[in-house]
Amino acid sequence: MVAMRELTLMIERPVAGGRMLARHDGQVVLVAGGIPGERVRVRLEPSSRKVLFATVVDVLEASPDRREPICDPACGGMAYAFIAPERQRVLKGEIVADAFRRLARMPLDTPVEVAASPEHGFRLRGRLHVRDGRAGLFLERSHRLCDARATGQFSDGTMTAVEAVLEQMGELREQLASVLVAENVMATARVLHLEAGEGQRLRADALGMRPLLVDGVTGITTEVYGRMVVVAGVGRVTDTAAELCGEGVLPADAAWTRSAASFFQGNRFLTGRLVERVLAHAEGRRVLDLYAGVGLFSVALAARGAEVVAVEGDATSAADLAVNAGRWPTLATQQQTVEAALLIALPGTFDVVVVDPPRTGASPEAMARLVDLGAPRVVYVSCDPATLARDAGRLVNAGYRLSRIEAFDMFPNTPHVETLAIFDR
Repeated sequence: MVAMRELTLMIERPVAGGRMLARHDGQVVLVAGGIPGERVRVRLEPSSRKVLFATVVDVLEASPDRREPICDPACGGMAYAFIAPERQRVLKGEIVADAFRRLARMPLDTPVEVAASPEHGFRLRGRLHVRDGRAGLFLERSHRLCDARATGQFSDGTMTAVEAVLEQMGELREQLASVLVAENVMATARVLHLEAGEGQRLRADALGMRPLLVDGVTGITTEVYGRMVVVAGVGRVTDTAAELCGEGVLPADAAWTRSAASFFQGNRFLTGRLVERVLAHAEGRRVLDLYAGVGLFSVALAARGAEVVAVEGDATSAADLAVNAGRWPTLATQQQTVEAALLIALPGTFDVVVVDPPRTGASPEAMARLVDLGAPRVVYVSCDPATLARDAGRLVNAGYRLSRIEAFDMFPNTPHVETLAIFDR
């Protein structure tokens, strides 16, 4: 560990995770609170690793893109809050390009453009942590709460509804670890999924005796012995195609119903646009949708006339997927792992494969079987540039080429970026 506690550095470029790269005597320093081009004074953080970590304590030469943050940037989901939105998106595009250059050995010919989202009230879903009966977000690298309302990620209506439910729970709220929130795009339906703390068990009958359906909440669910139980109201929310994507994009009867515990994209302003872009690139008669969630892409593709097989391993998401697939005879669903589904899929069966894996990306086994499937096009949706670049390298080494890349600012004020990559062979 370097003996000195403070350094003066020039910030060079962004890196994944929210920090910026600088150097001191050739040694890499990962800095929180800086913007590329700034000269800053930083305080080193305790670290046993070869890479140094530091936090800005004084900005000596500020970027014109620095702004006053709306709340503490250390609060969850606010690491970029001190950076102007336009520059945030440029930095996110650079993070994607850097991942492809370093991890896939694939320099991109043009900058990655990132579609913009409003900063406030964008969350369709999210997890609020509960401590001492109060809901909030965690401060970075801690389990201490910060003010979720002040971040603006959730609407005021959402926060008011959650606070009211916690109040109605009385002493039962002490058993809570977190609340999962799911609401529809129009914010006319909102389900809260109550998660018990370690060693705790929420009794559905005790919860059911409390008046939890306050104004702004249409359903309360919890988990009992591994199964989701509806405590009050309706346990799912629904978005129509017109609400999510706009009029005329899909048939009027296309819709998505989902539970709070199911996976769904988190941004009310950009999810419909992402669906449109996937549709634009997945123009095939036979489509395989891997890691399908509740059927965000599967339903849209089937509504456009494609024959779709949707694969989802999570039981809660798969149950919602089955509900959403019910009205589309050309949409078949499978509740199993992606690896198992690819093991029985026949080469030459599909024109397009849509892949939307978790942050860890697709497993090596899944990627190998995907390549063996031989689909002419792979449409890869990713929430992590590093694992996308890793899997892109596997596809390119197997004979695919990267045809197009697009990105979406699903989580403003964070370093996170959603990326859509198209591969052809």
